[in-house]
Amino acid sequence: LAAKVPSFLFTCQPFFNHLQATAWNSVSQNTGLPLDISTRLLDLSQQLFDKLEQLVLTYAQHGLLSLDETEPNSVSHFCIGQSQISHLRVTAFRYCRLTPYLAKVNTGLYKRMRWNVERLQEQQDQQTDEDYFLCCEDIPNTPADDDSSIVCSINMAKMWSIGQWVQVKPDPNSEDIYDWITCETPQASYHRLLLLGSEEPTCCSATDLLQKLLLSDQTPQ
Repeated sequence: LAAKVPSFLFTCQPFFNHLQATAWNSVSQNTGLPLDISTRLLDLSQQLFDKLEQLVLTYAQHGLLSLDETEPNSVSHFCIGQSQISHLRVTAFRYCRLTPYLAKVNTGLYKRMRWNVERLQEQQDQQTDEDYFLCCEDIPNTPADDDSSIVCSINMAKMWSIGQWVQVKPDPNSEDIYDWITCETPQASYHRLLLLGSEEPTCCSATDLLQKLLLSDQTPQ
């Protein structure tokens, strides 16, 4: 039965694509769909994402499937829809739990969402792909106190942010296919673009923030 979960998630993808495309295109292109309908579609999307995530987590809690993305048959994340705004095609993925940013390196960063962004140009050979993430990290949270005689324990607070995957290894400019074949785990840095605070945003609100960043040309080209 657990083997059917990935197939079920894949089957849901066309529906999510349609739902997200309808909602976001209505918001960005003023297609005539009332704003409250678009908002309700996005709310419905969020509820469906949450239900699917709970389904996967339930199977994982009973040891029926793995959430470890280093394992070939894991279900660490699933696609939650695709939309196109202007020259940008955005495909969103949701991780079922906080997952290390890099598979085999402890960076202190944990990813919750990933967006694959295709910048569509008039000429197909000019198309570029970029990856962005919604990440969380623990940062020291010490109370401000000018009295140095008071010893305060350091508490950790979560900080959410949106950032871009910046490929380090293999060299993204390398044309040697051997470099890519022999690289077991790609390495990258995390270029923070927007700090969001201590509260985790919903998938839809995070996607909205990313789209606004991309359309305002605040991200590196």
